[in-house]
Amino acid sequence: MTITNDIRYIGVNDHEIDLFEGMYVVPNGMAYNSYVIMDEKIAVMDTVDQHFGGEWMSNLEKELGGRNPDYLVVQHMEPDHSANIKVFADKFPKAVIVASDKAFVMMKQFFGTDFADRRIVVGEGDKLELGKHVLNFITAPMVHWPEVIMTYDSTDKVLFSADAFGKFGALDVEDPEGWACEARRYYFGIVGKYGTQVQALLKKVTMPVEKILPLHGPILTENLGYYLDLYNTWSSYGVESEGVVIAYTSVYDHTKAAAELLAEKLREGGCPKVAITDLARDDMPEAVEDAFRYGKLVLATTTYNNGIFPFMREFIEHLTERNYQNRVIGVIENGSWAPTAAKAIKAMFEKSKGITFTDTTVTIRSALNDESTAQIEALAKELL
Repeated sequence: MTITNDIRYIGVNDHEIDLFEGMYVVPNGMAYNSYVIMDEKIAVMDTVDQHFGGEWMSNLEKELGGRNPDYLVVQHMEPDHSANIKVFADKFPKAVIVASDKAFVMMKQFFGTDFADRRIVVGEGDKLELGKHVLNFITAPMVHWPEVIMTYDSTDKVLFSADAFGKFGALDVEDPEGWACEARRYYFGIVGKYGTQVQALLKKVTMPVEKILPLHGPILTENLGYYLDLYNTWSSYGVESEGVVIAYTSVYDHTKAAAELLAEKLREGGCPKVAITDLARDDMPEAVEDAFRYGKLVLATTTYNNGIFPFMREFIEHLTERNYQNRVIGVIENGSWAPTAAKAIKAMFEKSKGITFTDTTVTIRSALNDESTAQIEALAKELL
């Protein structure tokens, strides 16, 4: 695939994977992106997952046309991008490895060598001239590993963005939901904790950019302001869309009935979007994505072992460890003899910034009755 006159795509599609990073369901597979810049000197931009090393090397050699690469630029050491560094180094013994100092430390850990005799350590503001192309390096620590660098080709105005601006899905599968849905789930699942670091990175992207080349997902070539604006919203923990997420756990369907009743009341009241999810059965990362997308969240759960039902506890931990903040939260608790879930939920958010709990807390004793139904109606009015 030709990206510009001199930049070619040499990545691969993975349709064998079921769980990305052992956690995220990827029904449309994954893309491991890699690129080569053909100039007086040739630079290869990252490698791919170990299971696709042969296909990747074949793609590279096809583009090289008998030439030898001069550099391998390693922007990120996560194994889905770095697994073939040693393979590349052995295949092309005269090529120089270009990476951050911390990346070379990780290479020693992964491969038993830090390529001390054939490496260039780069940091913020360093440059590498290939001929007419000049690579400008940008440090991006904790987006989302500490060694990450990004690379700006000032000739073609291309930003090689490492894992930033990536999404789930192979490139040969059309995504009917568009870029944002799986990019959002990817961002909040994998990068979401590091909003401060992403904000710092965005402040560095002041140069003219015509294409963004991430390590996962499609190459971004049009309306780049749209992607940058979304990343700004996501990383500042702003509200992307108006609406309410209702996340529930239920043992005998009584708490589920309360959650569904609240959803009905919200829709009747004109709420622009109501997303309801069963945390025991639905995709947890998608529930996390929705919680960050919308401005209001309702947590409905049974009291369990004098605390919170396990799936609800897990969900809240996913939120708080990703710095969930600047949101309104309502609580529905259920307990047949000692409902304590609301107290436990609020305690889990004690260290979270900008969390406002609704005045109304719904307390159900076993099953809905007139009193708890009235509380749900009051909660709906408060959320609208």
